[in-house]
Amino acid sequence: MTYPTPSDVTHAQVAAAPQASLSLPSSEIGGLLPSGRSDRDEALRQNPSTPRPWAHSLAGGVGGMTSATLTSPLDVLKTRLQSDFYQRQIAASRKSRGIPPPAQLGYLKSGRLHFTETFQILFSIHKLEGWRALFKGLGPNLTGVVPARAINFYTYGNGKRIISERFNNGHEAAWVHICAAVNAGIVTGTATNPIWLIKTRLQLDKSRAEKAGTASARRYKNSLDCLRQTIQTEGFRGLYRGLTASYLGVTESTLQWFLYEQGKLYLRRREDQLIESGRHPTIWDQTVGWGGKMGAAGAAKSFAAIITYPHEVIRTRMRQAPLHDGRLKYTGLVQCFSTIWKEEGMAALYGGLTPHMLRVVPSAAIMFGMYEFVLKLCGTNS
Repeated sequence: MTYPTPSDVTHAQVAAAPQASLSLPSSEIGGLLPSGRSDRDEALRQNPSTPRPWAHSLAGGVGGMTSATLTSPLDVLKTRLQSDFYQRQIAASRKSRGIPPPAQLGYLKSGRLHFTETFQILFSIHKLEGWRALFKGLGPNLTGVVPARAINFYTYGNGKRIISERFNNGHEAAWVHICAAVNAGIVTGTATNPIWLIKTRLQLDKSRAEKAGTASARRYKNSLDCLRQTIQTEGFRGLYRGLTASYLGVTESTLQWFLYEQGKLYLRRREDQLIESGRHPTIWDQTVGWGGKMGAAGAAKSFAAIITYPHEVIRTRMRQAPLHDGRLKYTGLVQCFSTIWKEEGMAALYGGLTPHMLRVVPSAAIMFGMYEFVLKLCGTNS
């Protein structure tokens, strides 16, 4: 059974409940609560929220759509920086200006160079291709984001409830969060890999800026044409290229969910202490209560993304279209990793990290904030 968040219990309800001296288990945090919390537990049980499994899907889809639209320009930039085509262009530009490779520079100079080149590419997209190019691939991106987030949040939210009820006596715990997150990541990655493959290939397709240099036509007209050509040249298995790298990405989503849950646990404990103290909430308390979950989501995503970022580059490379002679440059996970390492060095595994972090951190905050907000509108909670 799902219980309301601490904010749903008023100070009057807690104050009216008799003080008890025994500790009671809580399905909210999966542990024993101090004696001062037993009265509050009784108030929670008297005001339960109705479990609504479908609400997680709706809330996740709305959150994903909102965040994807607002951060689309940075997603286009990240995908270009991850591709070997743009990496070759960047290398040629450095050579023409007499700039040595990043491997020969210090960490500070290399980082500053990467940061500068990132924003130069971002501004050049707008100047050379128009503002619409900043939203190239948004259609298939939304087609992937909405079902992907709906599936992920639905699977995680309901999986967490089912696992805790059947295997942990209704208590939440860290291992419950981890199991639910792994399951959600695998299901989501398998279901939506074809959509992400098409989105990646469209973003890497030759644009008008590339035509000026190569005078070659674009390979794909639209999403359906990309789908048709992929099936004709690579078969249906081609739609699942990069799936193994997507499964590596489960580690990122699992770590993110785990850290997010720990952040929410801290916020719950903080609110409990405020209620028990009887102190009137200050402006800072209200700010933490309103934006704390969004901050926890952004911080969790930031930490998880930095640790697991190389799988993003490998996944993008494996989803690239075949070469003009029909050969596949990257044929497998290990082969892709070793090829990038030999040809471009370790730094290439972090290509596009700056725009990636600029995108995913606010995106996670927006998405999880909308998720919690829509759940509240639906009369339930996470």
